This record gives sequence, structure tokens and C-alpha cells, in this order.
Amino acid sequence: MSEELVLTRAHGRVLEIILNRPPANAINRAMSRAIYAALRELQDNPGYSVGVIRGQGERIFCAGWDLKETAGEGGINLELENDPEQGHGPGGFAGITEFHDLTKPVIAAVNGAAVGGGFEIVLACDMVVMADHAFFSLPEMQRGILADGGAVQKLPKIIPPNVAKDLLYSGRLMEAEEALRWGLVSKAVPVAELESTALELAQEIAQGAPLALEALKEVLAYVDGMSAREAMDRVKGGGDCDCPIYHRMVSSEDAVEGISAFAEKRTPVWKGR
Repeated sequence: MSEELVLTRAHGRVLEIILNRPPANAINRAMSRAIYAALRELQDNPGYSVGVIRGQGERIFCAGWDLKETAGEGGINLELENDPEQGHGPGGFAGITEFHDLTKPVIAAVNGAAVGGGFEIVLACDMVVMADHAFFSLPEMQRGILADGGAVQKLPKIIPPNVAKDLLYSGRLMEAEEALRWGLVSKAVPVAELESTALELAQEIAQGAPLALEALKEVLAYVDGMSAREAMDRVKGGGDCDCPIYHRMVSSEDAVEGISAFAEKRTPVWKGR
């Protein structure tokens, strides 16, 4: 069991995914594939609605890309790394940063340092809770590379652009208090409470209609970068909106069930259709 790179635990409709490559959970190609496999299980199993990703232990969430693997091969070979067969595999780096078809929400439970690609795993998730001793950093500039596995693309949209540039250029640490201040994370708790906090949040979310949860993630991605008016015209107008899950949701059995259950003052029984 301890030799598995990624451990999974089912908690009802929540799938907990645990990074388990001590001492630093550095991401090599095998671990990328193992994370993707766990996320694929989340995506394909109708019994799951929400995922939680955390690292094993209380010190490190993920130290990022296993540069020793790359250094042993004489340096970065982008053609190799981007090859789905030989590189990081499906889902891109860490199996999640380019898993664009993942329609179920994922919570990052940051139990310790999230460095470089470890931070980019966090940025690929939908919500973030962290231990109050944990921190983020992007030291790629000091390694002669860029944090282009998601940080360059996403961080300036999540926190003020000048703060994002500061982190990207300097590689400095961002601790929990600052991450909370900029809205990067929703909660910072003692590490002993982290897992239960993340699972409680996931269980709360998982009470929602499965199809509606997936539709929300789909729509949020679709309208990213649009004005509010354009987003509403595209989605609610139903013209050229490329949101098939949303359109299935609108006319679904669950949409009828949710309204009926509210009117009848009972708990809805979701069917996912």
C-alpha cells in the first residue's frame, strides 16, 4: 500500500486522492499518470460528485516537477514532455493541469509546502483550503524555466496581477495569511483539522444535483474572460453556447426533482439525469 504513488479513499460521493511519493511528492511521469488515473475514476464513476486532493503527511503537499528525472536525461525535452505517450501523459503535468474535460469539482487540501508544479496542481483545482503553516512558491525563474503549467496562465486571473507577477518573478513564499487576504484560498486551518475541513466542504457540495455540479463547472470555464452581458447572452440565449451539460441539466429529471422536493419540503433524490 505504501508503495502506491497515489492513494484513494471513498467517502460516499467524495473521492479523496492522496499524493504518496515521499519525501516530497515530486511529480515524475509515473506519478502524473497515477494522479490522472485517480481523477479518471472520479470523472467516470457516477457514484462520485467531488474530489479532494491532498498530500500525505503534514509537511509537503507537493514539491513540483521531479527535476532529477529531467536532469538525468540531460535537460528539458519539450517534445518528449508534451508527448501523451512518453511525457507526463494524459491530463498534462500531474495528470490535472491539462485535464480540461474533467467536469467534476476538485478541492485542493494543501497540507504543507506547494512549490512550483505543486502550486500549479492547486491552481488546477476549483477550491482551496490549506493548513495554516503551509505556503506557496514558484521558484521556476531560479531554475531557468517558467511556471507555464498553469501559474503563468491562471494566477494573474485569480489574484491581483501585480501580486501574481511578484510571485512569478521573485519566487518568494506566499503564506496562508496572505493567500487568504487575496482570496486564493477559502480557509486556512490547523493541519490537524485540514482533512476533515476539506471533506466536510466536499460532502456539502456533493449534496447538490450531480448534473448541476458538472454544468456549473462547464459554464464557469466557458464564460471565463467574457463580460457579464456576453456570458448571459451566450449561455441563457442558447445560441452558439457550447455547454452540452448545461443544456442537459435545464431539461433534466433532476431539475424537476429539485423544484418538487423544495415545494414538498423533502430531501431531493438525484438521478444524475
